[in-house]
Formats: sequence, C-alpha cells, structure tokens
Amino acid sequence: MSSSNRDERDGRDPDKKQEKKVPLPRMMFLYVGLGLVLLWLWQDAVMEMVVRSISYSEFRNYVDQGQVVSCVIKENEITGEIDPTLPPLPIKIEEGKERPRSVADRMADRTLSAGEEGRKAEPLPLERFEFRTIPVDDKTLVDDLRTMGTDFEGSRPSLLSSIIWAWIVPIGLLILLWVFIARRMGGMGQKVLSFGKSKARISVDKKTGVTFDDVAGCDEAKAELQEVVSFLDDPSRYLVLGAKIPKGVLLVGPPGTGKTLIARAVAGEADVPFFSMSGSDFVEMFVGVGAARVRDLFEQAKQKAPCIIFIDEVDAIGRQRGVHMGAVNDEREQTLNQLLAEMDGFETNAGVIILAATNRPDVLDRALLRPGRFDRQVVVDAPDVQGREAILKVHSKGKPLDSTVDFKKIAQTTPGFSGADLANAVNEAALLAARLGDTQIGHSHLEEAIEKVVAGPERKSRRLNEDEKRRVAYHEVGHALVAVHSDHADPVHKITIVPRGRAALGYTLQVPTEDRYLMTRSELMDRIKGLLGGRAAEDVIFEEVSTGAENDLDRATKLARQMVCVYGMSDKVGLIHCARIEDPFLGPGGGGTSDCSEETSHAVDLEVRRILDDAFTEAKGILTRNRSELEKVTQVLLEKETLDSATFQSLLSGSPTENGLEAGDGAVAPEEGRKVDSAD
Repeated sequence: MSSSNRDERDGRDPDKKQEKKVPLPRMMFLYVGLGLVLLWLWQDAVMEMVVRSISYSEFRNYVDQGQVVSCVIKENEITGEIDPTLPPLPIKIEEGKERPRSVADRMADRTLSAGEEGRKAEPLPLERFEFRTIPVDDKTLVDDLRTMGTDFEGSRPSLLSSIIWAWIVPIGLLILLWVFIARRMGGMGQKVLSFGKSKARISVDKKTGVTFDDVAGCDEAKAELQEVVSFLDDPSRYLVLGAKIPKGVLLVGPPGTGKTLIARAVAGEADVPFFSMSGSDFVEMFVGVGAARVRDLFEQAKQKAPCIIFIDEVDAIGRQRGVHMGAVNDEREQTLNQLLAEMDGFETNAGVIILAATNRPDVLDRALLRPGRFDRQVVVDAPDVQGREAILKVHSKGKPLDSTVDFKKIAQTTPGFSGADLANAVNEAALLAARLGDTQIGHSHLEEAIEKVVAGPERKSRRLNEDEKRRVAYHEVGHALVAVHSDHADPVHKITIVPRGRAALGYTLQVPTEDRYLMTRSELMDRIKGLLGGRAAEDVIFEEVSTGAENDLDRATKLARQMVCVYGMSDKVGLIHCARIEDPFLGPGGGGTSDCSEETSHAVDLEVRRILDDAFTEAKGILTRNRSELEKVTQVLLEKETLDSATFQSLLSGSPTENGLEAGDGAVAPEEGRKVDSAD
C-alpha cells in the first residue's frame, strides 16, 4: 500500500507536509538565557581585553605624580584612566625628604643587571591608557586624589552581575543537580519496567531491504508472499470477492534455504511498517516477561497497522505444550499462550500479518498451526538444478567472471546444496581467485570452491608415507571401478588422493545427470556395492583391511537398514515399517526404542547383514575380474594424485562413456544430494 493511499484513507492531504511543532516556551527560555550569558561575557570578558591591569603600588605612584586623570573606586577593583605624559605636579613635602620622582623618570633611569651595564632599558611607551587594579586597605587614597585634583567617584556592582551571581547561578546549579538525580532515579525505574518492552526492530524504508529479484530458487514461496504484498498494496482487488488476507504465514524449510532472505524481500517490497525479531527475544529469566513483550509488540503493531511482524526461529516459543516440565518451559508456555491469544483471540488484529520462519515444524504446537493463526505454510526447500543455476547467477552479480564459467554445469555438480551453500561457494571462488592473483573468477575456481565446501580444504601439510598413499589410491579406485561396472551409477567427476578436511585422505566426487527423488531397489544395492568397493579393493590387493572404510561401513549399514525397516525392500522381513524411534529427551543418536518386537529386530539385523555380505561379495568379484584396470588406474593416480572424468574414462578398457562412479565414503542418499567418496 502506498503512502499516499494511507494518507487519503486517514483523511490527510498527501501533498501537504506535516510541520513539526516547536515547543515555544522551552525555546524562549533557552534564547533568554543565552542572551544573558552573552551580555555578561561582553561586560566582563570583552572589556578586560582593552583594559591594562597594574599593581596597586604602581597606581599609587601615578596618583602621587598627579597623572591619574580619573578613576572609579569599586568594592573589588579600581578602574580609570592614566596619562603618563602629564608633568608631575608640585606637592608639599616634609623637610629633609626629596620630592617623589615621576614614574617615567624612574623607568628611564633604570639600568640592567650586572654584565649588561651601560645598556639602558627601553622606556615604556608613554600614552594614555585605561587601567584596572585591585584595591588594598589605604585610608589616605581619597585625600591624595583630592589633593591632586583627580576626578574620582564610587561605584557599586551592576544589577545584572548581582542577579547572576547571587540568584541565577546558585539556583541554576540546584536545578541541574535535581534534574541529574531525578533522571538517575527515573532511569533505574525505566530499566526495571523495560523488561516487558518489545525488542522488535522496525523497518519502514523500502531502500533498506532486498527485493524479490534478489531471491531465486524458490519460485513457489515467492508467489505466495507476493500475493500478501499485493493484498497490502491493493486490498480492493481481493475485498470485492470477499477474500481475507492470511493472518499468519509460516515459512518452513531446512537451514540455509533462504527463509530469512524471503522475509527481508517482503520488507523491501511491502510499503508498510515491518517488525523483525527472533523467537528467543521473548524469553527471559523473569517470569511473565515473554508474555508482556508479546502484548507490547502487538500494541505497537496495531498503532501502525497495516503492518507485518516477522518472528524468526518461532520454535523457540512455539514448541508443543506439556512435553517438558520445569520453570523454563512454564515461561515459554505462557509466552505461547499470549501469542495464540493475540493472533486469534477475542479481539481481532485487523491489518497485522504474522510472518514466521522455522526449520522444526514438527515441534510446533498444534494450536499455533491451525487455520486462523498460521493460515498458510510455505515450504522453502532445497532448490532443484534450475533453481541452483538461478541462485548462482544472483550471487555472482557484480563479480568479474570469465567466459569459461558455466553455471549449468556448476548447478549439476551441486545437488542438495542450499542457497547459503551456493553463496558460500561463490564467495570462496572469489577468495581463491584473489589468492592466486587472477583478475576474474573462472570455472576452475568455482569447482575448487565447491570441493572445499563439500570435503573441506586441501591438507597438503598432511604427509602420507608411500604405503598409506598406495592403500588410499587402491581404496578410491576400488570405489570407482565397482560403480563403473554397475548398472546404476552417477558419472564420475573427480578422483583424488589429496587429503581434505579433518579425516578424508582421499575422495571420489560424483555428479548426477539429474535430480533424483526416487530410487529403486537395484539402484540402492548398486550404491551399497559402491560404498563397499574401497574395502573390497584393500582385501583383493593387500589381503588385509584397514580403518579407512569406517565411513563406508557406517553409510552402507544405514542404507541397508533403511531398505529393510523403512522402504520394505526385504522379502524375509516383509512390508513392515519398523524404524527406530529416537528418545525425545536424549535426541538423535542418544538412544531410543524399537518400533517392533525382539524377534522382528533380530530378523532385521540378520537381513541387514545379509545385504551387506552380498554387496561386499559382488564388489570383490568385480574388482577381481577387472584387476588389470584396478592396477592401471591406481598407478596413474599415484603419479598425478588427481584424475578428472575424461582421464579416468580413457584409462578403462573399452573407454565407456555412460558408466559412472558409485559413491563410497562420504556418499549420501539421493535426497541429500552430495556424493563424495573419501578414505578416512
């Protein structure tokens, strides 16, 4: 909704600017006080610059010579005018005493100190001047002034100075002290009362946020929120059909998929006030603070309606009630109760839209998710290949790219990457190009950055001895060859024995030809064979296995158990879903309960072991039949340390073009998308 529309709705003229009212009494007091201070400075400080200060003894000498033209005797000082050019007046002196000499004569006769005898001091300039001196207790001064015929008079302090020093300055100091104490005491009270105030950050300037053009890879989510923005901009288009704007929109998706970015885009597109805060901002150690902050937030929102409230990580206050016990949970429940009442309670919140984001929708309270509160749930999932390509283009804006960059290929090599992962990869590519001294970002920089994001940075300082290096090479080539000779595998992208990250001594990177959302039993079995290919290669070549297949065994076991317990792909166990339920108090990996009997669990364990044994036997048979290829590829890998797809395919007999690599250590399920083989 534009600002002009809101002004017309409120009865205000959009072309007439609102003039800010100035508190006239306060400004008047300020100007009067400033004028008094300036007048005071003019009378005292400015006049002091043109008046010469002399000692009282020097003043008496001028009096005795009759050179004081006039003077004003005040309580704290004597001011007046002296003319040294006047000849000394004859005065009556006592017998036996010399007549006092004039100041000018004595200054002219004064000689310098020893060592400079013969040099006379330069006489002071003899001209009429105004003077100032501090009086002492001299009872004969008035008589001497009368004898010399000097014009003199008395004076009292000015009324302005008397008022300032006697009244204004003391009273002003008392007022300043009282204001200081009052503010300190009031500040302490405000700090105590501010616990219940909302910590929401309000944004009303369109230029401060991003727009929907800066969001890519989630077109469906953008369309849902663009409808909300359109409703705020032109509500009559929807009201004519009886449509109501959703009260709440919940953004749901994995971390890094752009939920907060979309909310910032809404703030940039919607020309309405936008309140932004986190769910943890409501929770404090004091009881009732969260509910008070919810009330204060909605009171502010009602005053600025229509507006949008964005609550990030809403699961911090929206967890299901009655699950845990304790004071902290009670405080969170009170906050949630207040939020539920404000969103859809007895009083309506017309024009207030709640926008929330979470990656844990399963833990939210059911009352919070019902229609009337969060009417619309928008899923912000990991982008597909087209979405990843669009995200790469968005994050590469303003960066110098050379002609070798192919965003489509980069998008194909990053299945399962979120928007945050892709943004990180582009930034790492820019850093790598700068580190190498290049002026543009190339395709090789992006590929290296992706490998760094997936497997970690290269560990060139990790030196392997020849035996370990040879074992790692056979291990990685074993993964590749088993996948090549399987019917279902993703094309190979890279094989390397350069250590990366914390534990990977080598890895095999695979690139799927397209995004996969379903996998058959045969594809899963080929994947398990590829996972065990490294262990099988060590058994074939060295007839002794090592600890390098730890990650392989973990992934293969999990995948086999999913086939039996989740996907129902076992003839012996049958069509049963008996996945393990994690303990909600201990969390994932902390133990749990089995959703089946002990007899079924025993059958599941036997079936998982059978699948692994069969896959290992098949992988070992493939490598035994193609041992010449295993030796050949391994020798080249030991020399070059890294093989790309073209080099690997050229080393195989027959040079297959459609076969690929099956994932080994580091490979993940297709929905996760990252496929990396690594030797631990």
